[in-house]
Amino acid sequence: MWSKALVGAVPTRRELLQLLGSGFGTLALAGLLDQAGLLSPAVAAESPRHGNSLAPRAGHFPGRAKAVIQLCQNGGPSQMDLFDHKPELSKRSGQPHPEQVEVFQLGNKNVLLGTPFKFAKHGLCGMELSVLIPLLAGVADDLCLIRSMFTENNNHPFALNMLQTGKTFNGRPAMGSWIGYALGTENQDLPCYVVLRDPAGYNTSGKMVWSSGWLPAVYQGTEFSSSGSPVLHLHPSRRVSSESRERSRRFLQELNVEHLRNFPGESELEARIQNFELAARMQLTAAKVLDLRSETEATRNRYGLDNPATAGYGTRCLMARRLVESGVRFVQVFPPLDPSFQPWDTHSNLQQGLQKICGCVDQPSAALIADLKDRGLMDDVIVMWTGEFGRLPITEGADGRDHNRHAFSSILAGGGFRAGHIHGATDEFGYKSVENRVSVPDLHATILHQLGIDHRKLTFTHSGRPERLTDPDVTGARVVQDLLA
Repeated sequence: MWSKALVGAVPTRRELLQLLGSGFGTLALAGLLDQAGLLSPAVAAESPRHGNSLAPRAGHFPGRAKAVIQLCQNGGPSQMDLFDHKPELSKRSGQPHPEQVEVFQLGNKNVLLGTPFKFAKHGLCGMELSVLIPLLAGVADDLCLIRSMFTENNNHPFALNMLQTGKTFNGRPAMGSWIGYALGTENQDLPCYVVLRDPAGYNTSGKMVWSSGWLPAVYQGTEFSSSGSPVLHLHPSRRVSSESRERSRRFLQELNVEHLRNFPGESELEARIQNFELAARMQLTAAKVLDLRSETEATRNRYGLDNPATAGYGTRCLMARRLVESGVRFVQVFPPLDPSFQPWDTHSNLQQGLQKICGCVDQPSAALIADLKDRGLMDDVIVMWTGEFGRLPITEGADGRDHNRHAFSSILAGGGFRAGHIHGATDEFGYKSVENRVSVPDLHATILHQLGIDHRKLTFTHSGRPERLTDPDVTGARVVQDLLA
């Protein structure tokens, strides 16, 4: 009927409306399919043979680095007590702050609080650092210190979301997931994104900060344990022969392949299949990679494994080095759950709290950087040491500091970042970043750049919109060239 209407006589009004209705129906169908992600170019490339694959992939251009170790310092390290010496703050301690600062909690006084800790210059670069971090100070010439970071929110969960995903709200993919999606992994027997937390529990927001969001689930963070069996649920609860396991695995694989053939758009199913297959391969390789007994006593002591205060965090840092050395793309290391699940959150007892957490993480953090350098891996691996925000220069109660989104310090090392470099500055009290300011999206864009990824081109179509980690049209994210060697 439609061919007659199109090539014969002029169609009637009813035929024309039917024809137009068919066209609108097709548009509606296309819209629904696109909303489901079935027509987007990104998902078209994510067939079981491509986008959900962990196979290594080239970036947009040759990158300086191949992997990232993120040392996430949950709670908000105090920049003016660790990295950003403010003599004027100490000189005027006890006096009112000249302006009304933005506070997060009740109990703040608009009274300046100087640091109780001394600072000294270190390395050939003369980087001024606190006595609280003597071993990080010892590798000052390998550090790129950003003193002018700022973020969007003063609340831990929202600021952590910003640090990990580029937005303050939940549900978006973490940076490690974006990197795995872009580059895959160099070791098909290990995940592209590994998470190492305190075995005693979770820091703020738990698993949400390593979610893959709406990216294929295969790119989410995989938890490894730094005590007991490293790979969770790797071994069956009762002994099963290798022949029986292999027969079960082959049969399950056949069922999965058949199901996937019938439902080709099932990202979760494909991710689960790959995770099961990966788990089978990990049975042969992961235990060996993560067995720290093969390390020399000198190396183990270097990371502080001989000291109860540093052993837990040191184990995770040493495991991180072994994982990137084995081809894992992104490793996320979380701090101890002591003195709290937000160990840098010094609302009170500033002096004692900082001394305790610095005593746990300073030695392992410095050991990781020095060890990577000794093993010739500094060019290939980016070490990122940062919290979600900083602290205020005024006093909360008698001896604490409240959250500060306007200024904090971050450390980068390796991966083509400038060594022995200090970038940016805050005001005379450390309240606001005022010189060469760096946003969290700027930091993300720069790290992606060093991996060979153009943050403007790294997209995934979600709900009909090309999503990016940095969302540059909104955030104005840019690569900070002054940080690069």
